[in-house]
Amino acid sequence: MIRSRTAALLTAAATLALGAVALTSGPDPAAAHGAAMTPGSRTYLCWKDGLSPTGEIRPVNPACSAAVAQSGANSLYNWFSVLRSDAGGRTVGFIPDGKLCSGGNPGFAGYDLARTDWPVTHLTAGARLDFRYSNWAHHPGTFYFYVTKDSWSPTRPLAWSDLEEQPFLTVTNPPQRGAVGTNDGHYYFSGNLPSGKSGRHIVYSRWVRSDSQENFFGCSDVTFDGGNGEVTGVGSGGGTTPPPSPTTPPPGPTTPPPSPTTPPPSPTTPPPGGDCMAVYKVLNSWPGGFQGEVMIMNHSARTYGGWVASWTWPSGQSISSLWNGTVSSSGSAVTVANAAWNGTIAPEGTTTFGFTATTTGANTLPTLTCSGR
Repeated sequence: MIRSRTAALLTAAATLALGAVALTSGPDPAAAHGAAMTPGSRTYLCWKDGLSPTGEIRPVNPACSAAVAQSGANSLYNWFSVLRSDAGGRTVGFIPDGKLCSGGNPGFAGYDLARTDWPVTHLTAGARLDFRYSNWAHHPGTFYFYVTKDSWSPTRPLAWSDLEEQPFLTVTNPPQRGAVGTNDGHYYFSGNLPSGKSGRHIVYSRWVRSDSQENFFGCSDVTFDGGNGEVTGVGSGGGTTPPPSPTTPPPGPTTPPPSPTTPPPSPTTPPPGGDCMAVYKVLNSWPGGFQGEVMIMNHSARTYGGWVASWTWPSGQSISSLWNGTVSSSGSAVTVANAAWNGTIAPEGTTTFGFTATTTGANTLPTLTCSGR
């Protein structure tokens, strides 16, 4: 009896590892194969948004919360399972309008919701992007990436007529990194983003297996605003305050929780991360030096009264002069605060500061963070 039970368990584990689990017709799909990670699909970024120290998935972003309220948390535990086992490459007429993001899979219907507050990836139109797509289970096949037309609006469910007719990127059997069956393993490939796009759009992905009728679908919310793949709306709830972590006790009786009439945090208490984005560019360079610019973007629902950007130089650079901001440095660490005239940034507004710097050898780009108050 013990030997038979052990053999059965080993057989089941091998079957799961091969991804040979049939899709059920109910709301809890058991198959798990892949989804777009860069730019992140709704299920992938909502999974990241909901990660907690206890292992539970509790989304903070309001769109992610609404999706889970409709489809259940299982849709995020299986963020890589937006699939149809009977698609066979079919699109229009098979997946109904308004259900493209779920692929018509009822277990993911909450991700078809027309909302403006999904997590967003910031991109530059026409730029080259390193795409990543989960390889939870490895299959041969072709990836197709489409973008919405300029007439599309995030206030209505996605329809086939909202997509440009031809994919802007098609990739067959790309290489992969990392182990299958993990949250980090992925296919990787590079491609040019569509040119001439600005503002909010959806990048729609299809993965058509060549060894079965199974196809995968996903919506990645993006904005073409000069970004380099930065993601906002994850962990910040699109501008809402996340609940205290287990190690942070709730405010005491003398510190009432924030309310709509409570003034914004003081300059020493930045709001939750994810609302402020800093985009770094090198405008000009010469032997031993260069000119740079940083754009500060306010992707929150509140007007900033001030902002701070910071980074660490990765290859020995040093600022010589800076304008439209106040700089302080400690070794390779740099902090830039707003000037008196550009601290106020309205929701979805921007401002910039510039600088000149010296460099020796490689001028490696730093990774910037910023916060607004």
